[in-house]
Amino acid sequence: MGFKTIIEPFKIKVVEPIRITTPEEREMHLKDAGYNLFGLKADHVIIDFLTDSGTSAMSDRQWSGIMLGDEAYSGSKSWIRMREAIYNLTGYPYIFPTHQGRAAERIVYGALGGKGKVFISNTHFDTTRANIEVTGAEAIDIPVPEASDTALNKPFKGNMDVGRLKELISKHGKENIGAVILTVTNNSSGGQPVSMQNAKEVGALCRLNGIMFILDCCRIAENAYFIKRDEKGFEDMTYKEIATQMFSLADASVMSAKKDALVNMGGFFAMHDKAFADKCRESLIIGEGYITYGGLSGRDMEAIATGLEEVFDPDYLNYRIKSTAYLGNKLHQKGIPVMMPIGGHAVYIDAKKFYPHIPVENFPGQALACELYLKGGIRSCEIGSVMFGHTDNKGKFVPAAMELVRLAIPRRVYTQSHIEYVIEVFDKLLEDREKVSGYKITEAPRYLRHFTARFEKTGVKMSVSGGR
Repeated sequence: MGFKTIIEPFKIKVVEPIRITTPEEREMHLKDAGYNLFGLKADHVIIDFLTDSGTSAMSDRQWSGIMLGDEAYSGSKSWIRMREAIYNLTGYPYIFPTHQGRAAERIVYGALGGKGKVFISNTHFDTTRANIEVTGAEAIDIPVPEASDTALNKPFKGNMDVGRLKELISKHGKENIGAVILTVTNNSSGGQPVSMQNAKEVGALCRLNGIMFILDCCRIAENAYFIKRDEKGFEDMTYKEIATQMFSLADASVMSAKKDALVNMGGFFAMHDKAFADKCRESLIIGEGYITYGGLSGRDMEAIATGLEEVFDPDYLNYRIKSTAYLGNKLHQKGIPVMMPIGGHAVYIDAKKFYPHIPVENFPGQALACELYLKGGIRSCEIGSVMFGHTDNKGKFVPAAMELVRLAIPRRVYTQSHIEYVIEVFDKLLEDREKVSGYKITEAPRYLRHFTARFEKTGVKMSVSGGR
């Protein structure tokens, strides 16, 4: 419209109160939670940026669809509407609903995985990696080299390294590769988008070698926005047309509808191959429900069908991407080391640069996440060595490639004043950041430890030059 102010392209009909906690209360709450933000009660949080998954505010059309939900066990009208919406978007004939994305991952990667199998991705997210590794398979990340440079302002840093993909196919043998997975946008690598050209190259290489190519498409609409804006040849296409073209390059897709379908619960997987679909169908019925509801209520399926239409609205996507960029760019101007360029669903802080005095084994990302909560009641998510670090078979700590903290912004939930408050909280963090120390894990499960691990402060620091 030519104006500097980004207005929300919606009006508010229902509000939920936020309780403003004190610093003393937050210190107590965080200690009780074992310094794990996942352990906090929601009403102890002022601004909740833990995740954008399932936290969207639904529209009046979606809520009206709730009243139309057909709860028939088999073949409900709501399932038929959801299936048609997915088919019109993806073009895949075999479509299955699940209660959320990780259920789809469990079924699909359970069918493809097993000992000796390898899965390759631009970057596996946490649940994807866990659902692959629990089968005994290996998950390998091959983002493009520029993805690790948080300061580099270059489009499509979410791409897969096609050269490395060729090497891995040669090394492991195409018969041992369970699937190649392209995650759009690339959540674990700073929310960066993937270009259509990259998807074409990955798809061509998979077809040449007879390897299944899967699109993890939970933020496909946001990815389409960046393609239309930054990739030549797509300027005159609609966002939905761009998304549909990307689906056409893959053999199958997995989606957590809790992101770009703008709902609080749901997911699906879809594919071209009937034999593979038959194999997955059996697992779906055993673990999720009948094939026409897959663990979802009819009202959930109605909301998903509507959300998959609304998410491609140009006004919505323009607001979504630009409002996220507003927060990221404001922090960048203050000298906060953020992942550049700003992605679609979140702003990522480079915690290793923000706290250079905290050793990686003491989790600078966890320290930053805790400070955000203590200073301003903001809940965020560490995406670093708590989530992806591990100890090798020699007992050596292997850190994650990056130490990030993600501010994942729920869709259609917060207003401009909420974002301005977040910016002010970072001013507080800048005042005494050299005094902040790291954390150590006191207890954790084998898989997905970041959800339930407990921590304690260490007091350990090091000089910026690296000496203790």
